[in-house]
Amino acid sequence: MRWINTRPGRGAQLTLLLLPFVLLIAAYSAGSVARLAENPSDKLLPNLAGFADAINRMAFLPDPRTGEYLLWSDTVASLIRLFAGLGISTVMALVLGMAIGMLPYLRALLSPFVAVISMVPPLAVLPILFIVMGLGDASKIALIVIGVAPTMVRDLALKALELPREQIIKAETLGGSSWQIALRVVLPQILPRLITCLRLQLSPAWLFLIAAEAISSDSGLGYRIFLVRRYLSMDIIFPYVVWITLLAVVTNYILDRVRIAVFPWSELEKQA
Repeated sequence: MRWINTRPGRGAQLTLLLLPFVLLIAAYSAGSVARLAENPSDKLLPNLAGFADAINRMAFLPDPRTGEYLLWSDTVASLIRLFAGLGISTVMALVLGMAIGMLPYLRALLSPFVAVISMVPPLAVLPILFIVMGLGDASKIALIVIGVAPTMVRDLALKALELPREQIIKAETLGGSSWQIALRVVLPQILPRLITCLRLQLSPAWLFLIAAEAISSDSGLGYRIFLVRRYLSMDIIFPYVVWITLLAVVTNYILDRVRIAVFPWSELEKQA
């Protein structure tokens, strides 16, 4: 029997899913025990008790200076910026992507421009954004938009171009206008791709957000990580990194469930 034709059962699949995480935790624990045995005050690899204490301080005890629960206040600040940037990018991608994919004149006008803009390193323009827009949330949201919107626009434009030409011709034969074709033929077929594209841009969006918060901010998950690094507080940095990863995973899962619930036929297309 060829390996390419073998599939794991439910139990084996769950075991394989958990195995890398178990091995990672075991490797970290072994390294932490070894380092702390040599130097009990070592800060590079804190033990699990150190993590628990740091999480308790950050999440469940008010900050003596501000009275806030820092983990939750940082999370709220970062998520507001993240979702604002992704929301603006999603609207831009839907409108421009569909228009570029449908209209040849607009495609000739904007497609090369969007392609060039998508090649600009977003972090390189961050100083410009700070100078023009200030150090507040607007510049951080703008960085996310600049970082992810052009890629999303190009992806949706390509999806619109991939639609069978026969569908457009049939809609025109039935008397459909360009507006009706856009709403009834093109839009329903690119919306699932829009959700998938948004899922793919979660990681870059987090990257741009953390970079912006690290450079200039007074709140947020990225701000906190770079604030405590000067004290080598790995017991705080590691949980924050895990928390950011968990937020991204949960958001990705929710978006995928929304796609399947609203557009169940898109899941059938993936399996075909």
